[in-house]
Amino acid sequence: MKTLALELSTSRGSMAWVDGEIESTREWPNDRKNSAAFFENLQAVRTKFGAPETIIVGLGPGSYAGTRIAISAAIGIQLSCDARLIGYPSICAMECDAQEYCVIGDARRKSFFFARILKNEVIEGPTLFCELELKTKLESLDPATPVFSSELLPQFHRPVISFPLAFILARLAKEPRRRFCLPPLEPIYLREPHITMPK
Repeated sequence: MKTLALELSTSRGSMAWVDGEIESTREWPNDRKNSAAFFENLQAVRTKFGAPETIIVGLGPGSYAGTRIAISAAIGIQLSCDARLIGYPSICAMECDAQEYCVIGDARRKSFFFARILKNEVIEGPTLFCELELKTKLESLDPATPVFSSELLPQFHRPVISFPLAFILARLAKEPRRRFCLPPLEPIYLREPHITMPK
């Protein structure tokens, strides 16, 4: 199965192509204000490998802008080649060897998200906490359970920096029993959209 995976939910973008024994990955600094690197890598992969049969997109949580760009690009490719399009939480594809781990991140507005992952499946969360609540939550965890974040959060001492990988998403796409998100795909929203009303 020719699989293209796209991951833009954090400050490190990644893309992967998997087809049997052929495996190709690309990573780059993901500038949320400039998507040129993403589209350059996407064009290079498409030129080298052709049309995918399956496209999987990391849905976050994380950068809404980056995730929307990945989804939009995936829809465009899917329409051109009639590929299967699926989405999956980016936090289930963190770069690590642990079977079970937790992920935290800044959810803005003085809140943070927490999620627990087991065998690349979300088993708890993502749940929003204030700083004090999250500190209490982290203290309650088994010390052997890894905690990851894709951004620096100096107020918490436990998390290690790690990023989701498109290559892991591509491998997960081959597992038919997983609960993938189907179109229309959208980023994982941690709260209802905030709309500023005019005065």
